Amino acid sequence: MIKYKYYFKKPRSEIIKDILKWLAAAGMVYIAASSPYFTLNLIKAFKKGKLFQKKKVYNAFYRLRKEGCIEVKKKKHQIYIALTEKGKRKAGWLQINDLKIKRPKKWDGKYRLVIFDIAQIKKVYREAFRGKLKELGFFPLQKSVWIIPFDCRDETELLKEFFGLSDRELRLIIAENIGKDGFLRKIFRT
Repeated sequence: MIKYKYYFKKPRSEIIKDILKWLAAAGMVYIAASSPYFTLNLIKAFKKGKLFQKKKVYNAFYRLRKEGCIEVKKKKHQIYIALTEKGKRKAGWLQINDLKIKRPKKWDGKYRLVIFDIAQIKKVYREAFRGKLKELGFFPLQKSVWIIPFDCRDETELLKEFFGLSDRELRLIIAENIGKDGFLRKIFRT
């Protein structure tokens, strides 16, 4: 029986995204500096056995460090890798970019309304928030009232946290009856 070793080929930009996501999830990474298999152990830890080409990983770490997204510190023969504030912002955007609302096989008959009132001084956030709602599949009932018939509690909380919105600025309401909803059923195909 012949065993093959597959190298998972990804562009450097995808490797950088993976590293940022992993570091964001882990918070801070603790690795033995004396290990000659530093890169391979790190890769295996966050890709469960799939290997990248070593050079691409080294280049990705170098680039992230050069851009100020990660900081690498060595203390008593240990290496600590952590996201900087800039890295946390970049990782946050990556998490927001991958956000999707799952459409269940059977609709539960409830609508989710996102109601927001974001101040004029946060106009950029308001417009970006609206754009993200549209991208996620929400439908605007009014400028600041958007609706979707699928569970989106986790996604809404993530957006709320990412944009730094308070409970007064953003609410998620779950409603069983919103009146005549024939046009919404056509839009969402429920």
